Amino acid sequence: MIYLDSNATTQVDPRAVEAMLPFLTQHYANASASYAAARIVRKALNTAREQVAALLSCEPEEIIFTSGGTESNNAAIFSVLTMASLRAHFVTAKTEHSAVIEPAKHWSDRGHPVTEVDVDHAGIVRIDELREATRAGQTALVSVMWANNETGVIAPMTEAIEAAHHHGALFHTDAVQAVGKERISLRDLPIDYLSLSGHKLHAPKGVGALYISKRVRFKPWQIGGGQEFGRRSGTENVASIVALGVAADLMRQELERGGDVEIKAMRDAFEERVIEALPDTLRNGHREQRLGTTSSLCFPGVDAAGLLILLDQRGVACAAGSACHTADLHPSHVLEAMGYDARHAASTLRFSWSRFNTMIETAAAAEHVIQSVQKMRSLRSAGDVINH
Repeated sequence: MIYLDSNATTQVDPRAVEAMLPFLTQHYANASASYAAARIVRKALNTAREQVAALLSCEPEEIIFTSGGTESNNAAIFSVLTMASLRAHFVTAKTEHSAVIEPAKHWSDRGHPVTEVDVDHAGIVRIDELREATRAGQTALVSVMWANNETGVIAPMTEAIEAAHHHGALFHTDAVQAVGKERISLRDLPIDYLSLSGHKLHAPKGVGALYISKRVRFKPWQIGGGQEFGRRSGTENVASIVALGVAADLMRQELERGGDVEIKAMRDAFEERVIEALPDTLRNGHREQRLGTTSSLCFPGVDAAGLLILLDQRGVACAAGSACHTADLHPSHVLEAMGYDARHAASTLRFSWSRFNTMIETAAAAEHVIQSVQKMRSLRSAGDVINH
């Protein structure tokens, strides 16, 4: 298989697997206990927290472990909104992941004001509209995704943070797709809350983290035993947390050595070859202001669902939009917000790379895409002739 769906989930790094195995076998003690075996586990949790903090350039005490990006998003959003009382207005963007959009809908359904800001045709959040939407004395939280999961488009983070803080609102970002792929320094950017997910950066599924700045308050929504500094109760998923720490450390090393440049080179070579052979192919999203891992391409007149089947038969794994919505019949809300119609969305596929891909398989994947699109178009042309 040529795996080009890393935005959906990444291959777990063998080094992360190796690190977690002892905590499924001999180091099984509860980290909250007081004996020597528990101290070994507690030390491993502290190390993982330090590794995640190092990737984000923040303090270890600002990191709590969660079950993944969805929980982190929900925890941050509802913490702020439920503490806000009169300042209960929530601002977000129309292209957010459902783990932000659904909490916004939940908040709106209970009678609280929510504003969803537009993006331009390239998928970039309209900052002027974000500034206008944020109300001094009313807006409690602004949440803007760092990098879009479907198009890879990167938000203007500095401007979005400034727009929120100028009016006294707190700022949260769903950085699930960005962490480990973009250089992030939370010492330089005054973000209040940041969500990440392990399975997007070569750790297992079911583990993630939430950054909570030491400048802000936090009200836990999962209470009980008081783990994670009292901010997220529940016995820790130690083995997966250890794996997340190792994966974060490996991603930090990859960024330092320029591994992100190598991934972008594969993506660019793929797009160049496909567009050269299929010149009517349309690229979704800003050409430069996007992750180097992600390519969203529209093949006009080609049914994306059928194309997925042909590519799967050829051993190429990719996606039609977000993996979280593959069963949905409605068009991509991201492409719709960018001004594209349902026909365009129904002809769009997303390809996404990681450090486990190679240029050789990338070139092979491009040829498979070209041949599959050409085959579908020839079959459609033959069908049109027969129908006439």
